[in-house]
Amino acid sequence: MEKAIYFDATEDTPKVVLDKEKMKFEISGRSLPEDAEKFYETALNWMRNYANEPSSFTDFNINLEYFNSGSVKQVLKILITLEKVVKNGGKVSITWFYNQDDELMEIKGQEIKSILKIPFHLKIIE
Repeated sequence: MEKAIYFDATEDTPKVVLDKEKMKFEISGRSLPEDAEKFYETALNWMRNYANEPSSFTDFNINLEYFNSGSVKQVLKILITLEKVVKNGGKVSITWFYNQDDELMEIKGQEIKSILKIPFHLKIIE
């Protein structure tokens, strides 16, 4: 397993940081890749491997300004791998950041929270 994955943000793709050693887990920016499944494939595979040997605590931050429907599906798959982290003895916390006036991102966060069976917090960016 690679120790870490770093993708820099572009106009259409988010910054992705998955770093077990630094205990930093983040997806942020705009997520509008033409092929979301292909874009997130490396990150999803990394998270699946990580779930087998997780850190004692995983604090995963999601701070997306905007995303397309394909991205939502892939981000959810990544977050679902965190349920396996808990099954393997790790503690997990997800924080979904959204702008105070962005009702759509708040609603999407609430929807994802209702699907997951792990600690999930919504946090307003003022």
